[in-house]
Order: sequence, then structure tokens, then C-alpha cells
Amino acid sequence: MKEPVIVANGGANIASLQYALEKLGCAPYFSADYRDIADATHVILPGVGAAQDAMSRLHAAGLSALIPQLSQPVLGICLGMQLLYESSEEQNVRCIGVLPGRARRFEPALGRPVPHMGWNQLRAVHAHPLLAGISDGDYVYFVHSYALPPAGETIAVSDYGAEFAAIVSHDNFHGAQFHPERSAETGARFLANFLALS
Repeated sequence: MKEPVIVANGGANIASLQYALEKLGCAPYFSADYRDIADATHVILPGVGAAQDAMSRLHAAGLSALIPQLSQPVLGICLGMQLLYESSEEQNVRCIGVLPGRARRFEPALGRPVPHMGWNQLRAVHAHPLLAGISDGDYVYFVHSYALPPAGETIAVSDYGAEFAAIVSHDNFHGAQFHPERSAETGARFLANFLALS
């Protein structure tokens, strides 16, 4: 298989993600098969729901051991990005661990309910091919209760009471805390930039 693969790991955003990729001229496969994922040109790890459930499905399919070994571009989306890190406060779960750090829950405050849900702006902190054609202040769509603090792998941040990592990249592993498939033109540009990585 020499096409992108969307990892079948649960989540309600699969159909919209598949549609967004098809609009870019891509024909992604949807699979949890070890061989399909190992042979894909690009791997997308989506995620909606609880970290522990998502990790249990990855363990059961043998994918938690495979993903760190992948050499092609890998993109984690929303919970999928958080799963690339070492752990999450959510149910105190150990994650895949290709990136150092721990996802932490937002502190609710007046005017800042948790989950953080809706459109918010990006701000670049490092130049990167994933940000080609994306400007500071562009809006993307978030739905999440947990986030990672900015760190060395962070290439763009957003703010919800405090700055958090919105886009990350380290070697062939990349993450978007927002949902590019629901983020209009900016999301489409981001996905096109990911597909252009080799």
C-alpha cells in the first residue's frame, strides 16, 4: 500500500477527515492493520474520546509498539496528538511516548469553560513546512479538555487562559491539537502541507 492511512482507532471525526483528504485529491485508506500502516506513505492518527480507551485499542492492535518505529510522516490530530506524548492526566494513562511531556486538563474559569470548544487563533513560534501559507491570527477549530504546554517541538501555539501547543513537530512525528478537517481553508492548507512532507 502506497497511500496515506487513517488509523482506525475510534472517533466520530473519521468521515469528515476522510472527506477533507479526498477534497485534496488524496485517496486515504482506513485501517488498523499493522501491515497497511507500516507501508503507508503517510499515517494519520485521529482521536476523539478518552485517552485510556484510545490507548487500549492501540495496544490491542499492536499499534502502540509500531507507531514509534514508523519513518514516514505521522500526524496526530486532537487526542491523536496527545497520544504521541508520554502520558496524559486523563485517567493517568501512559501514552505512546515518541514526544516528551504530559497532557494536562485546562483549569476552568469564568468565560473559559472546559472543554475548550470553538474557533481560536494560531501563532507561529518556529518556521516549518507545515505552516506554509498559514498566517499568524488564522483561526482553526478546537474541541479538547487537555493540552500540552509549549515546548521545543512546538511550532505554533494558541491561547486559552494560557498558551498551549497547537501544532508540534519532531522528526517525522507531527501533531495538531485542533481539527484540521473542521477548520475551513486553514485546515485544508495544513493537511495539504502534511501530505507534501516526505
